Amino acid sequence: MITPSTLPGGTWTLGDSTVTRFGYGAMQLAGPGVMGPPADRDGALAVLREAVSLGITHIDTSDAYGPRITNELIRQALHPYPSSLFIATKVGATRDAQGGWPVARRPEDLRKQVHENLDSLGVQTLDLVNMRMGDAQSPRPGSITEAFETLVDLQREGLIRHIGVSNVTAEQVVEARGIAPIVCVQNMYNLAHRHDDDLVDQLAADGIAYVPFFPLGGFTPLQSQALSQVASRLEATPMSVALAWLMRRSPNILLIPGTSSTAHLRENTAGAGLSLSDEDVAELDSIGH
Repeated sequence: MITPSTLPGGTWTLGDSTVTRFGYGAMQLAGPGVMGPPADRDGALAVLREAVSLGITHIDTSDAYGPRITNELIRQALHPYPSSLFIATKVGATRDAQGGWPVARRPEDLRKQVHENLDSLGVQTLDLVNMRMGDAQSPRPGSITEAFETLVDLQREGLIRHIGVSNVTAEQVVEARGIAPIVCVQNMYNLAHRHDDDLVDQLAADGIAYVPFFPLGGFTPLQSQALSQVASRLEATPMSVALAWLMRRSPNILLIPGTSSTAHLRENTAGAGLSLSDEDVAELDSIGH
């Protein structure tokens, strides 16, 4: 049985807060395409309450999910929030009627999004705001300064406690850190997409968290076969193996797998604690190289 004291991976310090390395990403609580309400609102609320009951203290969300839907679910399920709960959100994109993610990074856009997150979550200060760069496909080169400085101004005003960056290049991480401290980088990274290997290690050395999204995204059939072989040998699911590999990869990696099912949440939590041998890791490492 999973208890708060046995969550896989232990804890990590984000700024002035200690969070569980195993967290929860709320994006899947919205409707199809991350638009509109969930088909089962009570089920969505139950997942959030189960996450907290398991001892998870790091929840990732955004007012763009729904839009507003996941933040309002979090507020309904968990407000007033436990003092231990750390809610990370992100800004830099909005939603259009077709479900797209148009970029919105002008200073006035970012201020509006921060205030929308404050309102929908029902808080006076956001624990963490990630500055999302790039587009819906991947990071893109270009300066992060104007957008990032807007968040720094909002931090000085007391509306944001900590700042992170998301969907960024390594050069943009350096640029942001030259302006103000960041506590995390949130990028796509998994067994098949290892482009941030060096960045993960550099951030670990500096005490900065790395938060991968799409932990199973982008596998080809061949790569899925390699993962499935290890999973079969361990009598585990491929998702469990992928999460356990990430947890073992570096102590600064924080996991935020999403799900709209309490059973799947418990499965992910247990799976991330799967013990991998050196042989398992070597076989898995071959997938991304």
